[in-house]
Amino acid sequence: MFTKNRIGLLLALLLVVALGLVACQPQTQVVEVTRVVTETITEEGQEVVVTSIVTEVEEVVVTATPEPVEEVSMAAPDPTTYVALTFGDIGTLDPALGYDTASNTPIMNIYETLIWYNGPDPTTYIPMLATEVPSLDNGGISEDGMTYTFNIREGVTFHNGNDLTPSDVAYSFQRGLLQSDPNGPQWLLLEPILGYSSGDVTQEIQEGAFGGDPEALQSGATPEELLATCEKVKAAIVADDAAGTVTFNLAQPWGPLLATLAGTWGSVLDQQWATEQGDWDGDCATWQNFYAPGTENSKLTAVTNGTGPYMLDHWTPGEEHVLVANPNYWRAEGDAAWEGGPSGIAPLETVIIRLVDEFGTRFASLQAGDAASVTVNIDQRAQVEPFVAEVCLADGTCTPTETPDAPLRKWDDLESTSRTDAFLTWNVAPESPYIGSGQLDGNGIPNDFFSDPDVRKAFAKCFDYDTYISEALIGEGVRNNGPIILNMLGYNPDGPMYEYNPEECAAHLETAWGGVLPETGFRFQIAFNTGNTTRQTVGEIWQSELAAINPLYQIETIGLPWPTFLNAFRAAQLPISISGWVEDIHDPHNWIQPYTYGTFGGRQGLPDDITAKYEELASAAVVESDPAVREQMYFDIQQQFYDDTISVILAQATGARYEQRWVNGWYYNAANPGTYYYGMSLTGE
Repeated sequence: MFTKNRIGLLLALLLVVALGLVACQPQTQVVEVTRVVTETITEEGQEVVVTSIVTEVEEVVVTATPEPVEEVSMAAPDPTTYVALTFGDIGTLDPALGYDTASNTPIMNIYETLIWYNGPDPTTYIPMLATEVPSLDNGGISEDGMTYTFNIREGVTFHNGNDLTPSDVAYSFQRGLLQSDPNGPQWLLLEPILGYSSGDVTQEIQEGAFGGDPEALQSGATPEELLATCEKVKAAIVADDAAGTVTFNLAQPWGPLLATLAGTWGSVLDQQWATEQGDWDGDCATWQNFYAPGTENSKLTAVTNGTGPYMLDHWTPGEEHVLVANPNYWRAEGDAAWEGGPSGIAPLETVIIRLVDEFGTRFASLQAGDAASVTVNIDQRAQVEPFVAEVCLADGTCTPTETPDAPLRKWDDLESTSRTDAFLTWNVAPESPYIGSGQLDGNGIPNDFFSDPDVRKAFAKCFDYDTYISEALIGEGVRNNGPIILNMLGYNPDGPMYEYNPEECAAHLETAWGGVLPETGFRFQIAFNTGNTTRQTVGEIWQSELAAINPLYQIETIGLPWPTFLNAFRAAQLPISISGWVEDIHDPHNWIQPYTYGTFGGRQGLPDDITAKYEELASAAVVESDPAVREQMYFDIQQQFYDDTISVILAQATGARYEQRWVNGWYYNAANPGTYYYGMSLTGE
């Protein structure tokens, strides 16, 4: 008797099957099953036991050990510390000079104003350092609209322990008006308070001959002229410490005054502290020494001392700034800033804002939960969407997504009161490093290249607006046909706008500059602030479109750090600047003024006849009391803007914010320059 044994093969096959089973998830599968079969047969008259292997196809239930599922944590790594990653550094912490979102966001959290926005509502106000919002009914506003009186809150201390007084309030506004830096926000206050449309406090000194030039003012103005200017400012803003009031005496009725005073340029300083820093001491004999200092020369650019819920711990330019909660904040627990708003000491003990230009790094930190929120450009949203568990609107209503266990919350469809546009510089500073040779020789452009209307119209028609909206704004943009934004008084939906037309673009360039461009070509650089891919796309569209028309039309798109970009823009060194405007007040004047004779018009080097025309038109429109008449006046201004092709107006996009689901207390106010951290916490859902 003998056994025909194939045990080695059997074990090998069973091992393969076992390995296959381990790799499978629990389910019914069709598999090959191998069995050992033993039978007795007769061979040559003898019984023989034969062992064999039989393979059959069967349905079996395969059960494997499931892999552990990682749960989404709803807890912050450190509930006392909020970390945000963004790009674009602070330019200054001087509230009288801060005029960009990167600067005004920390200013908004450190300093306070007389009145503040009513939570998420950008059109109504609550008292802050004042005890009430002045009105006709409470007597705070005079019948003729020329006088506003504020009762100043008692018991408020600055971060250094000094008491707030009405004199501090008056000093803060007087200092700002007299400082009158051309690159700052003081034009917003100079117009209603002094009636100066030039944006400069020296408007009445020798017909404004020294506007923005501190050295010329100090050497060229007489002592009597300097004294008269200071005294006029002090007469316009008067403090009464005994009565506890500050009174604004306006040069003209000004409907948007309360909206203007709520901005960060209305922040209140400690006069004693400012003087100790080497700033103006309030003496009319010395104010000219602090006129138009620029952010680099202000004594308060890098130091702070406000009354707000946060204090500056440190600012490391190019890296980060850190705020810490004010342990002696004046607002008592239970004394809500607005209905349902925060009170008491800020829940977040530390706020860290780090500069990270590269989106991949920011996104990785958001995914890992190391950052509470990061800046996400509109063209980067698609990468973040799969990690969103709920989508919330500005009214606080939230809807779960198809990934309810994801870690992020998205705030969507946020009303935009800002827009990115392309500003053409009609008169570039001769020392600019961005215009090549500075000649029309194929290796550069002359500094007045964009003074030719055919060049401006060519660039307006050579821009592919549909590609910009679809690629840079992921389809979430609507074109505007002038400075005024959609759904605002003065926006004309039937107004003309330039359309993408390469053939007409080429024809304008053939006509411009006496017809020499097709043969000589040109070369210059378009700048954007590093990290802003939306603005980068604008430059790259022009770069591609113009090269396609003529390879001699050469444009290079370059990224600059935000402070470098901003300084170059302000110095009129950039032939085209891709930048944005965030409204200061929700009023058409706040769009027409900066886009013509104000902020951008000055940086673009617009000629005097152009700025004078728009100044006259806009000044008449802003004081018009009949809304219908005022609307038509803005229609006419927008038509003028189109005819002159001052800048290339792009598209208005919707906003979105991404944050961890363990972030609480954020709200959206379209008038805020950034995040107001007071009342926010990291306590989970």
